[in-house]
This record gives sequence, C-alpha cells and structure tokens, in this order.
Amino acid sequence: SCELLSLCFEGSFNVCPFGFSAEEEAVLESILRDRSHIEETLRLAADEKAGDYAGEDMNKRHCSPTLSLSLSLSLSLSQTDGEITSRPTVLFLGPWSVGKSSMVNYLLGLQDTPYQLYTGAEPTTSEFTVIMHGEKIRTVEGIVMAADSSRSFSPLEKFGQNFLEKLVGIEMPHKLLERVTFVDTPGIIENRKQQERGYPFNDVCQWFIDRADLIFVVFDPTKLDVGLELEMLFRQLKGRESQIRIILNKADSLATQDLMRVYGALFWSLAPLINVTEPPRVYVSSFWPYDYAPDTSHDLFKREEISLLEDLNQVIENRLENKIAFIRQHGIRVRIHALLVDRYVQTFKEKMSFFSDPELVFKEIVDDPDKFYIFKSILAKTNVSKFDLPNRDAYRDFFGINPVSSFKQLSAQCSYMGGCLLEKIERAITHELPSLLGSINSGKNPTLSSCEATGCGEKPKNRYRRN
Repeated sequence: SCELLSLCFEGSFNVCPFGFSAEEEAVLESILRDRSHIEETLRLAADEKAGDYAGEDMNKRHCSPTLSLSLSLSLSLSQTDGEITSRPTVLFLGPWSVGKSSMVNYLLGLQDTPYQLYTGAEPTTSEFTVIMHGEKIRTVEGIVMAADSSRSFSPLEKFGQNFLEKLVGIEMPHKLLERVTFVDTPGIIENRKQQERGYPFNDVCQWFIDRADLIFVVFDPTKLDVGLELEMLFRQLKGRESQIRIILNKADSLATQDLMRVYGALFWSLAPLINVTEPPRVYVSSFWPYDYAPDTSHDLFKREEISLLEDLNQVIENRLENKIAFIRQHGIRVRIHALLVDRYVQTFKEKMSFFSDPELVFKEIVDDPDKFYIFKSILAKTNVSKFDLPNRDAYRDFFGINPVSSFKQLSAQCSYMGGCLLEKIERAITHELPSLLGSINSGKNPTLSSCEATGCGEKPKNRYRRN
C-alpha cells in the first residue's frame, strides 16, 4: 500500500493506472485529514445564501449614473454590471506544480472524485480554470463564458480566441462556491516565452488580478527561484499588496530546521519584488487532503491552515463592503475625470476666437495645462485630493483619440426631469453609498434614501487596508 500511495501522491487518484482493493481504500481513508475545521471556520454548515441582497439595487441606483457619465466622456468602465454583483474571487498564482490545483481540491473536498482538478508532478494546468457555483455539475467552455452577457467574463473576448480555448469553467453545487469563486491559473514556467502560449499571458493575469478579492501566491520548497516571468507577475501585483497572501506549500516535506532555512530563502527571493514596508502574510503548511508527514510540526501547520481559512472567511464576509468601496472609488475617479474634461473644454472655448486655429489652440492647452490652471482649478473649486489626480500626460493621449470638439460641457448634460449626472454621482459618493455601508455594518437591512438613520458622514471601509 505504501508503494501504491507513493505512486499517486504526486497526482490525482483517478489518473492512476490501476484500481484499489477494499484494503487499499481503507488505508487511503485512514490517512485522510479531518475536514471539520474547514467547514467550521468557513461556516459551511450554516444555511445562508451569499446573494447580494443590495447588489441589484445598488447597481441600478449608483452604477447607472456612473456608467452614463463614463460613456459620455469616452471613459471605459473597468468592471461590468455582472462583475460588480458577482461573488468574491480568490485567485491562485505561482510556479508550476507547487500545489495550486491540489489546494483547490482540498478546500472543496474534490479529491478522489471525477470532478477534481488534475494534478501532477509535471506541469499539468494549462488553462485558466474558473470554479464557480451552479445548480448541477458541468463544464463550461471559454467561448460560452465570454458570450454570456449575464456572466462576468465577457470582457475576456478582447484577448482573442486562442485564449478562450484555454479558458474553462466548472460549475457545481457546493456550499463554499455559493460564497466565493476560485480561479486556478497555469503555472509559471520560466523557460517558456510568453509568445509560445499563444495569448497575452501577463495581460490575462492582470485582468484577473484587478478583479480578485484575495490573491494566493503559492510556492513550494523546491521552487523558490525568481525568474523573469515571476518578476513580471509581482510587478503586476504592485498596489495589491494588502490582498496578497504568500503560501509556502508542502511544508511537511522538510524537517523543521530545513523548513526555517527555506522560509528565510523565500523572503530573500521575494524581498526585491515586494517593495512595501510591511511584508505580506506568509502561511506555512501543506494544503492537500492527506495527513502530515511524521516528525513534522503538525500543530503549527494546523494553526496556519486555520488562520488562512479565517482570512478567506473574512474576505467572504466583507464582500458587500468591498463592492461598495470599489463602486465609490470608481465613482470618485469618474467624477474627477468629468471635471477635468469639462475644464479642458471650457478653457478651449474661452481661448478660441474667429481667427484661431483650433488644433494649435488646443495643443497649447494640452501641452502645458498648468499655464491655464486646469488641474489647480479642480483642486481649488472641488473637494478633490491632489493625490487622486491623474497624470497630465495621460490627457494628451486621451484627447489624441477623442477630439475635444466631441465633448459637451457638464452644464449642457443636465435636464429638468433627469437632473445632472454629476450631481447624482456626487450624491452617491458623499451620502448614499456611505449610508448603505453604515447600514450594513450596523446589521440592518440597507435603505438607500435614509441618511437620518445611519448618518451620511459614515466613511466606507478601505478595502486596501489590512485589518
């Protein structure tokens, strides 16, 4: 039986070229870990749905004005309606064969089932696999996921058909998937050029990184070296440090003294890549369904695993607060962009005369906006932080694509019945979204119109700040 297990430990049992006798199955069951702490920590036994009870109403009342103003300003929304109301996303990144797929199998209890993700000692996962909740177990092709507007993956079509062939979705009825969606990614192989993948791998990773609520970067003791592709990945993670969790997997494969050396080597390798004062949280354990190796730190690994599960549960519990904070953040960006474009248009009209050349006039404005107090006027007249202002050079490119003559001033976009889009966004940013967040935090059903009950001065939770 030991020889049998050694052949299958590196891969999934359903790919072993032989069956198991009753005695061998009994041996397998005896070495499986107890999963009760997973269900208890993630509250899988509780009969609660993860539906966004405020999601649709929030989307209609707060996202619609933002969307309308974004379209009128030729500003693309970074997330679709489906993405805004979707479940929290946990993204798995890291080198090949470090245990990413095995970890997903472990968390969902898929080992020894026909639905487990294929694992192995060799590079196995070549697709981006999205594991999500569904009424029945089925596989969804990438072209179907991108074509379905009700899903949150339609923007992925921009990466081409070659990528969609490498995208697969798995739907299954599972308590944990009612509350979260997992994304398993192809392992990083340093000797493979990006163009050999047939699609822009880094761009696709960036798309998922931008939408992930929690990012697990997984390593194992044998793959601590940092190559060009992994270095590029950490550059893409810049600004997302609060959402990154480093996992040193397969920790029970080393003696305690060797594990301490590997832990130090991991930090040594990652130090140049994570340029923040506070390092990300590192979890050290072995995330697969079988018992820890003998003569290793079982208690430490168990505590580390429970800490990671608590971290995951915290992200799930804060899903609404994070969505509201994101919508407010995006509303602030749209508002600043609208004010800047309006100021450019106003300055252009003021400087234009009957004999002026429009192109030369506007070129002077775009090349030196400080001469015309474009950005300073925004800071002086509105409650805008100078740290939120975009790069001045970005507007040279923006107006190169979108002629200034195609924009109307904000005052011309108001109507008697519909009001002004900018005023709606201002009201959502300063009153309605903080009120909604306050009512959620107080444990009440959110009411979008009452500032008296919850106070409009409530500040939304900063999703990028570590607790």
